[in-house]
Amino acid sequence: MTTTAHVKPAPADAQEVAHFDSIAHRFWDPQGDFKPLHALNPPRTEFVVTRAGLRDARLLDVGCGGGLLAESLTRAGARVTAIDLAPSMIEVARLHALEAGLAIDYRVLSSGELLAQAPAQFDIVTCMEMLEHVPEPDHTLAELASLVRPGGHVFVSTINRTARAFLIAILGAEYVARMLPRGTHEYGRLIRPSELARWGRAAGLEMREIAGLEYNPVSSQASLSADPGVNYVAWFSRPARS
Repeated sequence: MTTTAHVKPAPADAQEVAHFDSIAHRFWDPQGDFKPLHALNPPRTEFVVTRAGLRDARLLDVGCGGGLLAESLTRAGARVTAIDLAPSMIEVARLHALEAGLAIDYRVLSSGELLAQAPAQFDIVTCMEMLEHVPEPDHTLAELASLVRPGGHVFVSTINRTARAFLIAILGAEYVARMLPRGTHEYGRLIRPSELARWGRAAGLEMREIAGLEYNPVSSQASLSADPGVNYVAWFSRPARS
């Protein structure tokens, strides 16, 4: 079982943080730079809600951005702490939650910094669309595993490293349809499910399920599927102590 003492702090990518910080003011525009996230949010929220009990659960959202998932999970009954390293994103998230009347504990903080303060304190940890943007995703996943309590759940979404994902998520979304700014994703940083599962095992997590997240560019809607060939979401659990 992974413990706090064995988790190497995961480094952040300063260039990635600065990029997202610079476009934070456009986060809540459903037709703007974050349009795909707005489409993906309902099915990824559904995936979490239907697999973990959220009522009064202490939930941590890592890499929360402007608070899209954090707000959805708060409305579903969780007590949410949400962290991000981009100060402008956290400012946008706080203002939007205030306008919506939602109590969310937003912090400019890394998962490693929070782990030093509160190991194994959360019932559920989510980390969506972030692992492909960090230099050492295996170490970040180990931090997520140590932040969740024994018997708790970890949910992660990312992009598969396949030729189809390159064509759809990078070439199509960034260069043809221009749904995302060019350079948002690097093919070499995309993550195969087998890699994610291996990192999870090393961190003391059990892979429970993987589901695809399919985006329809015509309807601008997304849904869960059985095909993880492009976007996918994974459910891990941390075994309870015997």
